[in-house]
Amino acid sequence: MSQKLKDILYKVSLVSTKGDMEMDINQLVFDSRKVTEGSVFVALPGTQVNGHDFIEKALDMGAVAVVCESMPENLREGITYVQVLNSPKSLGLMAANFYGNPSRKLNLVAVTGTNGKTTTVTLLHQLFSELGYTCGLISTVENKIDNRSIPASHTTPDAIAINELLIQMLKEGCTHCFMEASSHAIVQERTAGLQFAGALFSNISHDHLDYHGSFDAYIEAKKKLFDELPREAFALVNADDKRGLIMVQNSKARKFTFGLKYPADFKAKILGNSLHGLELDLEGKQVWFRLIGEFNAYNLLGVLGIAMLLGEEEEEVLRQLSKLKGAVGRFDQVVHAGITAIIDYAHTPDALENVLKTIQKLRTGGETLITLVGCGGNRDKTKRPVMAKIACQLSDRVLFTSDNPRDEDPMTIIQEMESGISPIDQKKTLTIADRRAAIKTACSMAEKGDIILIAGKGHETYQEIKGVKHPFDDKEIVKEFLNLLHQE
Repeated sequence: MSQKLKDILYKVSLVSTKGDMEMDINQLVFDSRKVTEGSVFVALPGTQVNGHDFIEKALDMGAVAVVCESMPENLREGITYVQVLNSPKSLGLMAANFYGNPSRKLNLVAVTGTNGKTTTVTLLHQLFSELGYTCGLISTVENKIDNRSIPASHTTPDAIAINELLIQMLKEGCTHCFMEASSHAIVQERTAGLQFAGALFSNISHDHLDYHGSFDAYIEAKKKLFDELPREAFALVNADDKRGLIMVQNSKARKFTFGLKYPADFKAKILGNSLHGLELDLEGKQVWFRLIGEFNAYNLLGVLGIAMLLGEEEEEVLRQLSKLKGAVGRFDQVVHAGITAIIDYAHTPDALENVLKTIQKLRTGGETLITLVGCGGNRDKTKRPVMAKIACQLSDRVLFTSDNPRDEDPMTIIQEMESGISPIDQKKTLTIADRRAAIKTACSMAEKGDIILIAGKGHETYQEIKGVKHPFDDKEIVKEFLNLLHQE
């Protein structure tokens, strides 16, 4: 496919241009290694790598046009240069234009928030598939076109990849797409140029401060998604989160709320909560769901709200929702010899507290709760002592171990975690840096009726150490050791 450069630049804020704007462009790239003849190269500024340093390389590879924030000193003959105010935002708009604005041709719904994004979009994809639609999914765990899975490398792909996915979804008959919108992606303008039918805000808590710098900046990142929604879109926010209404205070979209505690457009009350499921009262309708815990009551309410706002019939939505399971690695249970192991992606203080409080509410008495937890390397260090403190306060035994240490020393990470616990709590902790050995120890400590929480990695099937992703699946390893150490 090819498009004229001037058409690709529609709605982009231009500073200056030099060269032929009528030329045909057959590829849009921001990675100089992917340039082919006839490409336009978009130079993106970055914290580690600056695309402006690779303009000459891109031209040597065959690029015929360059989009940049600052013009190179030496301009080549026959090359078109376009100076823009904001390269990342320009890339988003250009990608949408290049691919014919696919987001306008289906119902694209974004879900943002610290916790609950993956479960919510996964449930939406499952629900609308059961309702008879062909749907797309863009999530942390995987991208899907109908039932075909495409591996995911980021919570939110880059702008070009998103539009390529949306085009493919349209070709395969998709009418809806449900996507996670991470704070990184919103700030980096990866969602620029997309037209959303609606967006949901789940909650916000301590996370990604290593990237955003402050909690206020993190809130602003999430809020930006709602600020940019069109009038005809809906904005659905959690009324029980004190920042829910802040998200939509400048939004032009139609505003709706959901919650368990305060008045809301979509409201529920928990009637029953056990390891077998949730029973909710939804405005007089009593419905049982297979998902577990208060946090999943919020996820279910959000999904119900989105379905209703997209015009679906409530009774059929509830009937289908009651049959669905959650996302892989989200309160994922393995039960063997009377021992329940729960694998959960909880990697923030708030998420860990939520899952542990959920388990506390499900306990019937006498069980020992053993929590295995670590913190990722090269990420927000301030949450490490906080997570260790939460684990100790809400568990009977705690094992500190590696998560994805990346480029950091696992023991240094663990020591920073341990700085948050009291001398009394130290007595209930063990430190085993090797995650596999830690899982084996947790399984050996457990007896019939006990509960093991393995937190932090959830759906991930690898452990990242010094730039290498080694195969590692918490769920498979806990199954292995429960079978090995405990006979039915």
